[in-house]
Amino acid sequence: MAKKKIGLPPLDWLRVFEAAGRLGGFSAAAREFGLTQAAVSQRIGNLEAWLGRTLFVREARGVSLTVEGESYLPLVQDSLQALERNTEDLFGKSPRELRVAGLSSNIHALVVPSLVRFQERRPKVRVMTDSVARRSSLDEERTWLQIRYGRGAWPGRDSELIAPEVLVPMAAPGVEWGAPLIDLRGERPGWRDWARKSSQGDVTTSNISFDSMEHALSAARQGMGVALGSVALAKADLQAGRLRRLNLPELKTKDGYWLTWPEDRAKSKKQRALIADFLDALRG
Repeated sequence: MAKKKIGLPPLDWLRVFEAAGRLGGFSAAAREFGLTQAAVSQRIGNLEAWLGRTLFVREARGVSLTVEGESYLPLVQDSLQALERNTEDLFGKSPRELRVAGLSSNIHALVVPSLVRFQERRPKVRVMTDSVARRSSLDEERTWLQIRYGRGAWPGRDSELIAPEVLVPMAAPGVEWGAPLIDLRGERPGWRDWARKSSQGDVTTSNISFDSMEHALSAARQGMGVALGSVALAKADLQAGRLRRLNLPELKTKDGYWLTWPEDRAKSKKQRALIADFLDALRG
């Protein structure tokens, strides 16, 4: 290996090294940059000569990082990310679009009511929503800013709580306790959990059973019985008087509604400020 040079290697060499180390090969890095594999190999060879160290082991079946390459990769990644972040902060334009994905019921109950508040703060930002049919679909959704239900712990994602999940007996005006209890299937606590924790005795649900909180609340609005409803999702109905909380104990859960995004996104100050304004509007 040639004698190392003093100073910082060319940025192009570092970017190609980072891609090859992250993706695990020269071919993948070549595809990412639109280069030939030979061009990638040449740039990494130049970098190794500059540093006076071997960064990759070349074998017939591919390449792998050396110990020194493994040590150097996170340093290069952190430096490139810091450069990108600071360049965006200094010279980047303010974000003009905010795109968020979530279950249709969560978009309807949490995002739509918050849009007026958000647009008062960010009148030039275009808001786009992407609805998914199932919660599991969010893992496959390309829209990186998402509303999720759970406990706020998703690998590789940052999360901020929008609202905790609190369940309360609620019904349409004129419907009193003693009306049929609308059954809701799923992971949320149900009527029997509520009765046990509130010491209300045995309860019997009606012949109506839903697998969606949105549908259970809709049935309650139509006077079909009492729902153990989500305060967060029923907020607009409660404020408008379409539903009312009965004078009965509430049931607090360990779950909630969260605004989440990948750890490697939202690094610039302007992007974080946009998300903070959106979060405030959601909590409003």
